[in-house]
Amino acid sequence: MFIGHFGIGMAAKKVAPAVSLGWLFLAAQLVDLLWPTLLLLGIENVRIAPGITAVTPLDFYHYPYTHSLLGGIILGGLLGLLYWRLKKEPRGAAIVAGLVVSHWILDLIVHRPDLPLYPGHSPLLGLGLWNSFPGTLVAEGLVFAAGIWLFLQSGRPRDRAGRFGFWGLVAFLVVMYVLNLVGPPPPSATAIAWVGHAQWLLVFWAFWVDRHWQAG
Repeated sequence: MFIGHFGIGMAAKKVAPAVSLGWLFLAAQLVDLLWPTLLLLGIENVRIAPGITAVTPLDFYHYPYTHSLLGGIILGGLLGLLYWRLKKEPRGAAIVAGLVVSHWILDLIVHRPDLPLYPGHSPLLGLGLWNSFPGTLVAEGLVFAAGIWLFLQSGRPRDRAGRFGFWGLVAFLVVMYVLNLVGPPPPSATAIAWVGHAQWLLVFWAFWVDRHWQAG
């Protein structure tokens, strides 16, 4: 998934209004934020295989650390612990940790069987929704729309910056998602990694939006 992860991050604001949307985006996308770096370092690998699914031409044949269930649990625990040390909010820390693990669960729905349970000789899992273009659009669209709705129930913008900042973020995510779906395959794995690092800007954007958002 792509925008579905951000939808889950926005939805979590409803149950954790004290947690910044930036933290929620960071948690929901942590494994995809770390993956490009490991890709550049050659620790994890991907190859471009047009037609491998109806939605993405990427063959994720080796990413045992960021995209294994065990890896997600460990990363979730570490990020949750960091949040607790900084904020001293056990509930927020638990939600941050759970969001990291949620990434693997959502990916399980869409990926072909390429998600390991743990690094090493693990079974590979995936329900393969990416083999259906319409099914993927419906699933991601519903999760994203539900996330927006729940986020809007969590509070209100403090000012115009909050209002336009949030809806600008939503629009940007939708445009990037559409371009990713209809655009040509990326030229190389290195290009994927460099572009993937740009996702950090979405986390910073979310922190900025939250500064202009009134919870409750």
